[in-house]
Amino acid sequence: MQWCNFPDPLIVILGPTAVGKTELSIRLAEALNGEIISADSRLFYRGMDIGTAKPTRAEMLRVPHHLIDVCDPDETWSLAVFQRAAQEAIRDIHSRNKLPLLVGGTGQYVRAVIEGWQIPAQQPDPRLRQALEKWAVEIGPDEMHRRLALIDPVAAGRILPGNVRRTIRALEVIFNTGRRFDEQRTKGGSPFSLLMLGLKRPRAEIYARVDARIEAMLKDGMLDEVRGLLAKGYSADLPSMSAIGYREMTDVVQGKMTLDEAVTEMKSLTHQFVRRQANWFKETDPDIHWFNAAEDCLPQMITLIQSGQGWLPRSRTEE
Repeated sequence: MQWCNFPDPLIVILGPTAVGKTELSIRLAEALNGEIISADSRLFYRGMDIGTAKPTRAEMLRVPHHLIDVCDPDETWSLAVFQRAAQEAIRDIHSRNKLPLLVGGTGQYVRAVIEGWQIPAQQPDPRLRQALEKWAVEIGPDEMHRRLALIDPVAAGRILPGNVRRTIRALEVIFNTGRRFDEQRTKGGSPFSLLMLGLKRPRAEIYARVDARIEAMLKDGMLDEVRGLLAKGYSADLPSMSAIGYREMTDVVQGKMTLDEAVTEMKSLTHQFVRRQANWFKETDPDIHWFNAAEDCLPQMITLIQSGQGWLPRSRTEE
């Protein structure tokens, strides 16, 4: 591993949806004999390709990718399962003398890996969840989210108001334990030497790229992709089908929303999601080295990686 002198190195590439992480991470992996571990929770599911902006087959042939297409839409990959799988993938890449790159915009999943979260085993409570689901129907998603914000504003700030599933899960854990959702995850320290690279663009430019991506998804057949998933028997109530875009396209298929209404909703919700992503990784964070994604920042990144500057040493010793 000629690119640095740190043990168990891990490059982390961060940034909001549509900033340009996919192409940049592939180019960086090609230049440094690396492999990519996806930290985007939407990419776990097989058959959900267009609406998740999943890397194309050609892109994934350029460098090895991990944790993409690892389960079917009716399977659940929890945060704890992802964390274990990501750590195993990183160690496997190290064992082959290659450089792992953790890439994604799902802040919770990235933090779980790089901070060594100790995630408590919290079994679902079907009776409580059923009561919360009934409550959500009665008062609506926005009001349900407001109630969560009153109890745990940090958790609420990281969940879109329309994401009823995650809102209910947070409330379920809080009511079962009597503790705020975020208080139940302790940081065990990172078993890896980290270099955190952030990609940024002006917010207006991000929004324009989001809107263009959504229009491209529709032209590429996202509505037919959703029709196909429903035809295979995947329920509209599955957590995977609650992702932005899939929920709205399902409403179109079921006649609950027009296509124009769905597109407007998708764009609005994705803009909100971009703003919430910033809560996980702030440009004021001194541990993150930010680069302008509108420029060719690959040479600067390679120089920084090879310089040995900016790396965060391991903070946990693996037993």
